[in-house]
Amino acid sequence: MARFFKFKTLADLEAEVRRLGLDLRFSEDFSPLFEPLTIGTRTVGNRWCIHPMEGCDGEPDGTPGELTFRRYRRFGDGGAKLIWGEACAIRDDARMNPRQIVLKASTRDVFARLVEACRAAHRAAYGDDSDLLFGIQLTHSGRYSYQKPFVVADDPLLRGRYCVTAETPLASDDELARLVDDYVRAAKLAAEVGFDFVDVKQCHRYLLSELLGARNRPGRYGGSFENRTRLAREIFQAIRAELPKLLLATRLNGYDGIPFHKTESGAGEAAPFVPPVQVGWGFDPYDPLTPDPSEPIRWVQEMRVLGVELVNIAMGNPYAQPHFGRPFEYPPPDGYESPEHPLVGVNRHFQMAGTIQQANPGLAAVGTGYSYLQEFLPHAGAANVRDGRISLVGVGRASLAQPDWVRQLQATGRLDRKRICRTFSYCTALMRAKNHPLGQYPTGCPPFDKEAYGEVWKEVQTLQIRESGGNRAMR
Repeated sequence: MARFFKFKTLADLEAEVRRLGLDLRFSEDFSPLFEPLTIGTRTVGNRWCIHPMEGCDGEPDGTPGELTFRRYRRFGDGGAKLIWGEACAIRDDARMNPRQIVLKASTRDVFARLVEACRAAHRAAYGDDSDLLFGIQLTHSGRYSYQKPFVVADDPLLRGRYCVTAETPLASDDELARLVDDYVRAAKLAAEVGFDFVDVKQCHRYLLSELLGARNRPGRYGGSFENRTRLAREIFQAIRAELPKLLLATRLNGYDGIPFHKTESGAGEAAPFVPPVQVGWGFDPYDPLTPDPSEPIRWVQEMRVLGVELVNIAMGNPYAQPHFGRPFEYPPPDGYESPEHPLVGVNRHFQMAGTIQQANPGLAAVGTGYSYLQEFLPHAGAANVRDGRISLVGVGRASLAQPDWVRQLQATGRLDRKRICRTFSYCTALMRAKNHPLGQYPTGCPPFDKEAYGEVWKEVQTLQIRESGGNRAMR
């Protein structure tokens, strides 16, 4: 198994970047990361964003659980001024797993307490929360809905995965149109409980993301660019009409890619395809392994006209090619060894985000792909903000390992090396573990948050050893 991250100093990392011919930039001047930014009518106090990190720790009825509250208190205390709340289903049958949170009338009061707990933690640490933005990601899981797949496009390259076959019926246009009311209902509740913005999720091949690439879908929601963006456009218009003061956001795939599979050697390999590829976003159908930002740029420009003021740029499908979305050193348990140097994946993220940002001057855009850089992620973020390649730096997995990284930088000028995410994929392993009384284990960082997840990880490991009938060593 190849291991790539061997960098002891920034100079070591920069030498490898040059060897690979990548456009990754670094700066030891972190001041751009602590400048305020205006987003709509609000000002966010620094350029750090915590990505939507789902904990799979809600209650069966959709209310946030004890670990959910703990996570957001830690995020509130940590110092990032933009907290992008995790995926929250717009209705029960839209959940990706049985512990995904759901914002509805019966869970409203618990969500209000969650918002206040996060804000109270921030006020206790910093004295004021007026420059903190805390939002929620509204989602429908589409083909990945755990109760029953809700498929909007027949993707030949994903047939046979997650209980979806060529015979699985497509959702009708009428069924899709009715989702608009569900999004509006959830957005109203989000505003009532105190969230500063709502994200209409369009990434990672969940429902709205898949529709963006549904060139082979018949009817009013497939085929042309106008049709593929229609449902999201109707949702944004409806929310804006009902909630004219609510900040609108979206997490958007800049590039889908195509599925990969594990070879006999354990390495990842692209699935065979016959061009033109029928379903996908951010690439030429005749060249799906190469990103093409033309449609994502066009859609971001149109969304800005619709009132969207905050865009978080993501990539890939976590179930089909995780190395695109989150470059890793160690693969998830159901994954493969990285088929490329992970720095190539980081570069892909930065290039796509930079292209979209620079095509949209004044847009508050959040970049992705930083966690793999470990202790050098602030150096990359500072250079990207300095150079206008991105407005805000988003941190996902590393936020689970070290939620107070902003505080660490402010206090010492560096991250706490004893708690830096090493991209071991423990968090993904927990997310994939389903043999739990509630149907899903909670996910977090066992190596660096043993208090909450150490025993959970031991239990999952014990179950895996029993199921495999042998010994399986922890990393």
